[in-house]
Amino acid sequence: MAITLIGHYDSPFVRRVGVSLHILGIPFERRLLSVFSNADELRAYNPVGRVPALVLEDGEVLVDSAAILDHLDEIAGPGRALMPANGAARRAALQKVVLATGINDKAVAITYERRHRGDAADAGWIARCRGQQDAALAALEACFAVDPPGGARLMQPEITVATALGYLHLRLPEALPPGRYPALEALSVRAEAHPAFKACLPTPIEIGGPEVEAQAALLRLRGGVSVA
Repeated sequence: MAITLIGHYDSPFVRRVGVSLHILGIPFERRLLSVFSNADELRAYNPVGRVPALVLEDGEVLVDSAAILDHLDEIAGPGRALMPANGAARRAALQKVVLATGINDKAVAITYERRHRGDAADAGWIARCRGQQDAALAALEACFAVDPPGGARLMQPEITVATALGYLHLRLPEALPPGRYPALEALSVRAEAHPAFKACLPTPIEIGGPEVEAQAALLRLRGGVSVA
């Protein structure tokens, strides 16, 4: 039985696991289950009904991207792990990761509020989420402006931040005005050019919605292009 990643790559949480698997050279299959249209089937893997889930070769199921990535680093070993093992380097890496996943949480909240409530969407709630998201983006911009990634190998902070930026390009491109976050823009362009990121591009079906809108979102993601 092959390792199986469950979820769509339009989710930044699923995509960061897929990219990490590719970078670590761990073969896997993928099962496209949606948290909406496949909710009952998904709960067989994760009672909470969230993605990603990772089915290991012996049938054990891991849920939550943080737990999955921790396991992948463990089996990769200290020489190949995508997170530093300890000390100041690990603390700094974890801070970047939690800022990026915080951005994901707020971006998903905004997207769902707009999608499900339409014209009745709570503008105050969206503004609050956007303020939190913008603060996290500014903090990450400061981090990467001072200490840009220079290694040949993408590590987990870069992977998680870049997949968060990718989700914004897909769903909330107005959150990334051109020129506001140059260090993050450079990271996004570098990451999206990487074979592991290219291998984990969402399809228009995974993105959903009208085909023309899905294709436009995918074009933004591929090119790291924002809108004014």
